[in-house]
Amino acid sequence: EVQLVESGGGSVQAGGSLILSCTGSGFNSEDFEMGWYRQGPGNECELVSTIRNDGRTYYAMSVKGRFAISQGNVKNTIYLQMNSLKNEDTGVYKCALYGSEWPRTCDAWGKGTLVTISS
Repeated sequence: EVQLVESGGGSVQAGGSLILSCTGSGFNSEDFEMGWYRQGPGNECELVSTIRNDGRTYYAMSVKGRFAISQGNVKNTIYLQMNSLKNEDTGVYKCALYGSEWPRTCDAWGKGTLVTISS
């Protein structure tokens, strides 16, 4: 069974930074792309970023240049460094596996970690 545990959310002012962590089990990250979805206050769901085992990354246009995804030294661990945070970055960030065989909706994944950006 795939399990993904997120941490690192919190409340910061606009312009600040946060780093999110995700550790997974029940799969081999060498076989799958890992990433982050964001569920906004209006329940909108956005794929924020993904990383493949070969290091190739994807970023949504809304976060490109401000966020950085990376792999941890511990297997099945990823991080999301979030800089220059904006109000619109507010939401629940959910760690996920990405690919044709995995669901692409926020509701399919775990509880996530809440990020709140204030002006």
